[in-house]
Amino acid sequence: MSKFDLFGNLFGGPQMMLALMIFLAVAVLAYSLMTGARVRGEVKRRAAGINISTDNEKMGDGDRSLRHSSIQAAKKLVDYTTRHYSAGDGKDMKILRRRMVHAGIYDPRAVAFFFMMRTALAVGLAIAAFFLSPALISLSGSKFWMVVGAAGMLGYVGPSFYIDRRIKARKAEHISGFPDFMDLLVVCADSGLSMEAALDRVGREITDSYPSLSSNIHMASLEIRAGRTLSEALEHLADRLGLEEARSFATLIQQSAELGSSITEALRVYSDDMRHKRLSRAEEKAYALPAKLSIPMMVCIFPVIFVVILLPVAVRLMTGNY
Repeated sequence: MSKFDLFGNLFGGPQMMLALMIFLAVAVLAYSLMTGARVRGEVKRRAAGINISTDNEKMGDGDRSLRHSSIQAAKKLVDYTTRHYSAGDGKDMKILRRRMVHAGIYDPRAVAFFFMMRTALAVGLAIAAFFLSPALISLSGSKFWMVVGAAGMLGYVGPSFYIDRRIKARKAEHISGFPDFMDLLVVCADSGLSMEAALDRVGREITDSYPSLSSNIHMASLEIRAGRTLSEALEHLADRLGLEEARSFATLIQQSAELGSSITEALRVYSDDMRHKRLSRAEEKAYALPAKLSIPMMVCIFPVIFVVILLPVAVRLMTGNY
């Protein structure tokens, strides 16, 4: 028996073996064609990407030039707004720029983006109210324009409310964490660390508890490493935190260095003062609690008590069973 007959019997006859060979040949050919087409497609996509980047660099015409002009106009608008509203540093810093820093937004272009976002929200909400309010509720002419104006005003003041909420949350964290920061700083100073090393160490220790305060302390450490003096770095830290305690701390370190007194003793006294201030704030909130609870009690609790006490009497008077 020949090999052909053996394979023919194994695969069910010569016809089946021939069909299998044809199928394998077609499959190999199809796979080769698909692989070649995929490689060719990859090459085309890469070449197209290179051509697009080259055309953008060469400032092509049509939609590319329009896109480039739009980008350039937006950049000019951002640069102008940045120069006008956030120029200056330190004491000459603009109020809005200072608010952005207190909110944790350190990008120099943040003021420009803030104004652009506020304008876009005001116009967008006004347009949305103009088109959607007639479909939702029926309003007369004056009420309709009042709704449109209220929507635009809401979009205009919305970013300010957001910045205020961020400032309030971060300030509460800074006030709560500053006494702990001072206590840890005293511990590091007692252990023999320098003020720069103590700042770096404490900043890493309070990362989980007070992330915003830790990031500001880390920035102060980076400023010191970059060449600024300790007094300047602490003054910038106080400006970023927006706390009177931080400004007093910077003044304390500066005066201790100028007068040659012990920084450790000054830190210990100031840390005790911070601890007493935190205790005083807690006692103030505790003493103010009864006054704050009086209105909810009068509105929610006392009417229920009156109803429970007087309802049986009223029922007996109405039924004549008194």
